[in-house]
Amino acid sequence: MARENWQVEHVLRRAAFGPTATDLATFGEASVSTVINYLVDYEKQPDDVDSKIGQSDHVSVTTRGQFSPNTNIDDARQRWLFRMVHSQRPLQEKMALFWHNHFATAYSKIAGAFRAVQGTKMMALKPGDLPGPPGQIELFRKFALGNFRNLLIEVARDPAMLVWLDGRQNVRTRPQENFAREIMELFTWGVGNYTEQDVYAAARVFTGWNLRNATGGVATDPSTYYEFAYNAGQHDTTAKTFTFPIYSDGNRTIPARSAADGMQDGMDFITALAQHPQTARRLARKLWNFFVSELEAPDPAFVESVASEYLRNGTEMKPVVRYILQSEWFSNPDRWYSRYSWPTEFVVRAVREIGWAGFSVDAARTPLTNMGQTLFEPPDVNGWELGAGWFSTGAMLARMNFAATLAANQRFNVSRSATSYRTTPETLLDFFLFERLSPSPFDSQPYNELLTYLRAGGSWTGSDAQANTKTAGLVRLIVGAAEYQLI
Repeated sequence: MARENWQVEHVLRRAAFGPTATDLATFGEASVSTVINYLVDYEKQPDDVDSKIGQSDHVSVTTRGQFSPNTNIDDARQRWLFRMVHSQRPLQEKMALFWHNHFATAYSKIAGAFRAVQGTKMMALKPGDLPGPPGQIELFRKFALGNFRNLLIEVARDPAMLVWLDGRQNVRTRPQENFAREIMELFTWGVGNYTEQDVYAAARVFTGWNLRNATGGVATDPSTYYEFAYNAGQHDTTAKTFTFPIYSDGNRTIPARSAADGMQDGMDFITALAQHPQTARRLARKLWNFFVSELEAPDPAFVESVASEYLRNGTEMKPVVRYILQSEWFSNPDRWYSRYSWPTEFVVRAVREIGWAGFSVDAARTPLTNMGQTLFEPPDVNGWELGAGWFSTGAMLARMNFAATLAANQRFNVSRSATSYRTTPETLLDFFLFERLSPSPFDSQPYNELLTYLRAGGSWTGSDAQANTKTAGLVRLIVGAAEYQLI
């Protein structure tokens, strides 16, 4: 069917990973509000995608012996890519990716401290598959559109974060400041809203929020696990005073408490940060870049209205994201194709649109690294450099090479899909530009260059042999073009 519901496609590119042919058939006549509700109310859809791994009608994974995404980080990356390609809850996966960058945590440091098995479990363990708390990415799935205050509390107790920002070493005689600084600078309200005095006070708030080996086993044993432990004997029980209000009455001091009650210090501090208007505004600006546009600065009216929605709903993210997707800022056609796709988004969208029969997501792992994004391995606490920063010469070449690999792998499938459109080079090109794929509009010059490619090598006949040769090359050129890098 023709791709005619452009507003729905815009929603599916931004709030999901682009439409498959099945999505086009399902949502082709749907209203925008219906699609938004489907995406936002994802808990109504089954979360059985992991059970489809290994089925022949789904994208493949590559096994090296036993497929073990709970204990092998490369397999964990494959499982996440598989989920992004096939999940019936794409917005949940999209927000997990957003939070993965917001709370940037790298597997390499964790594995360096606790070996590969525990590093993978801390990052990616699926609940119930092995003993131990869920991996960090499962936390982001659980709270994808949940309560931000509660997410912050869970992040502060998350084993991967306790290793990443050294909370496991935070004791009353030597407060560790890393998490204290980043929860203010990166996770909530940003630079310029706190002082060094606040960092030191916050470090004392979290003294005793440590990590323990719950089983006493060795790190290489998959049944061993580490978990958060509040060590009351290592908590600083004295009062902590900040330069900003902690409580609604304006009080800036967390009172002295007994060691047994000391965890409440952290709850009070996190609540103050989560409910602060500057946190609301900072999240609004990041959500503008993620959902609305990276080609223009956030509209101040958007920031204030989204911040108000966040505060009015007690830091719940679902009404915030629904509000954004239903807003005129989001739906404005001038802002379609105004965000640069992250490498992971590019790969998943390409697989969903081109096809996956006989293709393994493992083939995307090295290209993703060359494009600048290795899942579970952000470069530092700031996360990845977003926007135009994705597009170095080498990274763009990696995208083009991946497009070539995938198109060649799917050449017979894409050729068959275009059987009814081989009459002329123009009809074939328009099929791929407007029905099979979803690039931003091509100007006349690149459009004509694509036609030149189709016409090269002799007169057009539309034969199977000619189509098998030309369609894969055409798909490679479209998906590797600048126009396909925007969503």
